[in-house]
Amino acid sequence: MATSPNGSWTEPDSTSLVWITGAGGLIGNYLVKSAPRFAPHRRLRALTRAELDLLDFDAVRREFHKDPPRLMIHCAAMTGIAETQANPALAWRMNVEMTRLLAELAAQIQFVFFSTDLVFDGRRGNYAETHPVNPIHVYGETKVAAEQIVLKNPRHLVVRTSINGGISRAGNRGFNEQLELAWKSGRKMRLFTDEFRCPIFAGETARATWELAAQHRSGVFHAAGAERLSRWQIGQLLTRRRPELKANLEPGSAGDFPGPPRAPDTSLDISRIQKILSTPLPGLSEWLAASPHEPF
Repeated sequence: MATSPNGSWTEPDSTSLVWITGAGGLIGNYLVKSAPRFAPHRRLRALTRAELDLLDFDAVRREFHKDPPRLMIHCAAMTGIAETQANPALAWRMNVEMTRLLAELAAQIQFVFFSTDLVFDGRRGNYAETHPVNPIHVYGETKVAAEQIVLKNPRHLVVRTSINGGISRAGNRGFNEQLELAWKSGRKMRLFTDEFRCPIFAGETARATWELAAQHRSGVFHAAGAERLSRWQIGQLLTRRRPELKANLEPGSAGDFPGPPRAPDTSLDISRIQKILSTPLPGLSEWLAASPHEPF
């Protein structure tokens, strides 16, 4: 959808095609599922790895030129901190070079790139879009590099988000799904009391993204939950809905984590996006209370 001069939403050309990369992931899945509601007049191409290997750059170019989209929403990425730390070359190719290719193909159209709160070092929290980035691991470094590529084009958009929850096709992408998998396997989950994020239901992230695209926004926007919570607090909220998970959760400190470095507080200031959305983004507590029947 586009916007009229008075700011209301208007319908696009019915032939307007949207590419959604990473459609098999969590946010990509919700973008696809919510398209009939928020972008009903768009044609959708939901790109999973099986449908198109985005690392085959020649194939991507051929597919783009066959039926060029008018909007591209790029969710596909290598997102695991430990995984990217262990294989930086692959992380760079997937998160940076792939983004470079897609942004170049999309030079004359709308392009939305998903980034992360982990571009910040977590020393201060409540980060606004204008705060300087300072990643502390390979994953954050690749996302910063990709952001810089995307933002060279004044019509392109970077959406930074935080921990997303919900139901993914693979069943392991949402933070709630990870807790459930640990419970099913009998593993204890140590949730840090001193690491803070702004968790959000992925359906809300998708809604905000469709609205940003409809308004033809560009630059950087933070789209995350309206509540700063520790990982331990997130777990406690989820056990109110899923009390069986409680026995498998235990508190811990990020300072004791033996793996890659952890950013202690990457909470995001979302005041900029809240001013332009038709419905503000909720905090996790508010969303859980208001959505008791939503699978989570």
